[in-house]
Amino acid sequence: MKKFAKLSIICILIFSLTIGMTACGSSKTASNESGVKERTWKIGHVRPEGTSTDLDVKAFAEEVNKNSGGKIKIDVYAASQLGDYTVVQERVGVGDVEMQLAPAGTSINKAMGIASAPYICKTWDDVKRVFARDGKLMTNIDKMFADQNIKLLAAYPKYFGGIALAKEPKDPKNVNVSKDVKIRVPSMKAYEKTAEALGYIATPIAYSEAFTAMQTGIVDGIIGSGAEGYYSSFRDLTKYYLPVNDHFEMWFLYLSMDVWNDLSDEEKKIVMDAALKMEENRYAQAEAEEKEFIEKLKEHGVTIIEFSKEEIDAIANKVKEEVWPKIKDEYGAEFFDSVTKE
Repeated sequence: MKKFAKLSIICILIFSLTIGMTACGSSKTASNESGVKERTWKIGHVRPEGTSTDLDVKAFAEEVNKNSGGKIKIDVYAASQLGDYTVVQERVGVGDVEMQLAPAGTSINKAMGIASAPYICKTWDDVKRVFARDGKLMTNIDKMFADQNIKLLAAYPKYFGGIALAKEPKDPKNVNVSKDVKIRVPSMKAYEKTAEALGYIATPIAYSEAFTAMQTGIVDGIIGSGAEGYYSSFRDLTKYYLPVNDHFEMWFLYLSMDVWNDLSDEEKKIVMDAALKMEENRYAQAEAEEKEFIEKLKEHGVTIIEFSKEEIDAIANKVKEEVWPKIKDEYGAEFFDSVTKE
């Protein structure tokens, strides 16, 4: 009986070890085969729900979810629900928020503001060339994000900037004439000097206070956004819109570097493929959307003061000559010169 009991115990131990090894082997194989873990991320952006940006972000999230077999879920937070985009960028850097689609915040590195520097692009063809993924500008922006512990995934072109006014300016197409109009500018040297070069009186005011300032007559106009932004927030105050292409609004889709480094090769491919698809789709629709919002302003009763290519060139040349030397130190003079030369 003792021998039988010992033999039974040995058999049970061998059986348990065999099952345990088989189970471990199966688990390892399953993990290697799929290469995808269950994850839930947050992504923030600054536009309201239902806008084209919100729909693009949701399409990106759905693409990642579908291609991960439902294992990577991305919850979308529209309209700056996670905080101001500059703050969220810092939160992504420390891993508190996983993702964001937004302009590049400059609170940590002012050089990131070069993406919206005046007249580094004048046309949509310029945008595709200047913001090419392997070009000097995007290569450096990628590095600046990486220095903040952020993985840049894709570019997201929005629109060219313009000027929204409550009253008609004097000789609006003549760059050498004072317009006798006070306009709100962001608290950035580049916008202030550009407005002055175009003949306007620049008044730095926060965007959140711009509507009230224009409504009460503190200023008669605003620079720093484009047709979409003006239609959404200023259409009832705007009487004239000047699409002078003073800057280009490029946003970026990015992910916490800690999260990126924790992904398997398969997961990285899923995320990057969805990001590049989003970028490609956005490039395909951005120019048409810009025209659509200019038309919406016109339908709302806003007078559009059109500019020819030659007139835009004249404005751009003046800004390059007068403004670029005054602002390039903010981005790093050598870096700015290398980008604008390219």
